[in-house]
Amino acid sequence: MKLLVDTQAVIWWLGADQRLSTPARAAIAKAGGEAAVSTATIWEASIKRASGRLTGPDLLGAVAAAGLPFLSINEHHAKLAGELPLLHRDPFDRMLVAQAMVEQLVIVTSDLEIPRYGVPVVW
Repeated sequence: MKLLVDTQAVIWWLGADQRLSTPARAAIAKAGGEAAVSTATIWEASIKRASGRLTGPDLLGAVAAAGLPFLSINEHHAKLAGELPLLHRDPFDRMLVAQAMVEQLVIVTSDLEIPRYGVPVVW
């Protein structure tokens, strides 16, 4: 199963935080190099870090050190993210939905709005 790990989930996974569900933790561990992190997640974390709403290690470095691949945003992702209905107001989450749709990925997230788009979710 190929995964796309959202911001909160990757932070909790990297920090071995117990708030990450057991099924989500197992899915990431099993997927190994097929558990990707979107560049949108790095962007979102950088904004939160700059505003003081996120502390801890730099997410870019931590994800790279953990060996998780990055999924870049391409033109197909961008177009679909812009066309998605506003079921979710967060543009970063809509980008993850678009990437999951285009690349046929399962999103690891606790966000209850994301499944409304019909994408598969693990939590």
